[in-house]
Amino acid sequence: MIRQFMKTLEPVRTKLFRVAGEGGSAGAGAAVGNSAFSRNSVTKEQQLSTALRRSLPGITYVSVQDISGGCGAMFEVSVEAKEFAGLSRVKQHQLVTDSLKSEIAEMHGIRIHTMATPAADK
Repeated sequence: MIRQFMKTLEPVRTKLFRVAGEGGSAGAGAAVGNSAFSRNSVTKEQQLSTALRRSLPGITYVSVQDISGGCGAMFEVSVEAKEFAGLSRVKQHQLVTDSLKSEIAEMHGIRIHTMATPAADK
């Protein structure tokens, strides 16, 4: 019941945090979306993407999204890579989780979507 109540308050809470971040001291980083809160979530998404690209050099597409409302506790990762060719979905997901082992330890959860890079038609 409390979770449902908190979900209904999420848009209001987000708006209040943005307004609070805008006011106060004018100048350094007072714009919307430039708060420490939003910088940290973007940084985490970039960190996950970089870790994936480092361990799977055949990646042709990667998307990392924070689906926890900005707190960095849950992410959705979509990856298309040449390394996935001929592997079962379970093996593909194992490659992703092995690549992000240390980052996953800090998360509440992760959703993984994988696909092998399609072979080029000749």
